[in-house]
Amino acid sequence: MSTPEAPDGQTSANRAESLIEYPCKFPIKVMGTKVDGLVHAITLITKQLDPEFDASTIELRESKGGKYLGVTITVNATSREQLDELYRTLSTHPMVKVVL
Repeated sequence: MSTPEAPDGQTSANRAESLIEYPCKFPIKVMGTKVDGLVHAITLITKQLDPEFDASTIELRESKGGKYLGVTITVNATSREQLDELYRTLSTHPMVKVVL
């Protein structure tokens, strides 16, 4: 039995899988060791996948001991594929420890 397809090409099952309505503003927290270049690297990756990304919206939060830096970016999410690629690319960067 096949799932009915909506006019936009998505099946009702695909739509039910995502609780996010696109496009939307979507915050992502990236954590890494506090080193020179971390924020710049995150910004470059983000701009590749969201050309409208505004780096002035970045929020920084240092860990209690000052060894780690939390970087919150808010992207203009246009699809699940875009978000998946952003998480994948950020997660594999050598300066990044965790992406939430």
